[in-house]
Amino acid sequence: MSDEDKKSEGASAESNSLESSDASSSLESTNESTIQNATSTGKIVESAVESGPKRSFVQKIISRMNVYLLLFLFLLVLAGGIILVTYLASKKTEKNTVKTQSLSQDTLKQLATTDVTVGQPKQVLSVQSNAVFAGKVLIRDSLEVAGPIQVGGSLTVPGITVSGNSIFEQLQINKNLGVQGDASIQGQLAVQKGLTVAGGATFGGSVSAPALAVNTLQLNGSLTLTKHIIIGGATPSRENGSALGGGGTVAVSGSDTAGSININTGVSPSAGCFVKINFSQKYNATPNVIATPIGASAALIGYYVTRSSADFSLCAANNPPANASFGFDYFIVE
Repeated sequence: MSDEDKKSEGASAESNSLESSDASSSLESTNESTIQNATSTGKIVESAVESGPKRSFVQKIISRMNVYLLLFLFLLVLAGGIILVTYLASKKTEKNTVKTQSLSQDTLKQLATTDVTVGQPKQVLSVQSNAVFAGKVLIRDSLEVAGPIQVGGSLTVPGITVSGNSIFEQLQINKNLGVQGDASIQGQLAVQKGLTVAGGATFGGSVSAPALAVNTLQLNGSLTLTKHIIIGGATPSRENGSALGGGGTVAVSGSDTAGSININTGVSPSAGCFVKINFSQKYNATPNVIATPIGASAALIGYYVTRSSADFSLCAANNPPANASFGFDYFIVE
């Protein structure tokens, strides 16, 4: 390389170093000026803040509140509003939407003299004062009464259902009366016709009846009779025995419970049975037969009885007198 070339390269290198030094110095000056400006600007802002109006304690708290807390409070307020709207809507639906209509004095006077249709079917007629109807009242639909009903005259209904307690001063039933539950009668009960009881009956006091017909009567206490005992029933059949003798006869009157036997002996009667009496209805077991002789001649023959659930026989242990008349009474219980 020639000396001129080396001199020119050295000159260019010096010029580049000078340029770089100049550039760095300009940057340094620029940075310093920027820092000074920022410092002065901060001081101006601080001075402006310090010189501005002072904030209150509430404003400081609000400025420091978290945005999430504000969102939570917003959601609470929104939920409360929804609940309030729902509650008011439910109260509104519970209200009766049927309109009521009151009657003025002029309308009442008009109703008293003419036939007038008041209101619509979906409306409610409200009468605040007492109402007196001189004529008949016809209700085409059901009648609901919130208070008690007092009827001064007779009450005619095709059917009545009473769910609670009811008090009747006088009740007349022309047809059937059906009581599904218990019935308590504090006063007297008068039945003009028959009374049929499917189950048992318990009476705390005396029962008075001109006639009492029962299939089975069971007494747990004493039986007191102030008058006669009259026993009825069918007359049992009979069969003559050998103790009557030739041409002898026997007659029976009474029932299976009590009766009389009249005996007329004939020729040459002998010891044995006078008559065999067959019950019209058999006993459940062999009954007790009580025979009582009528007259001295009946007592002298040495009589006795044989018995079963279907019949009994009146017999003589000795030879009875011929061509004699005597009798016996009998009483039978099981």
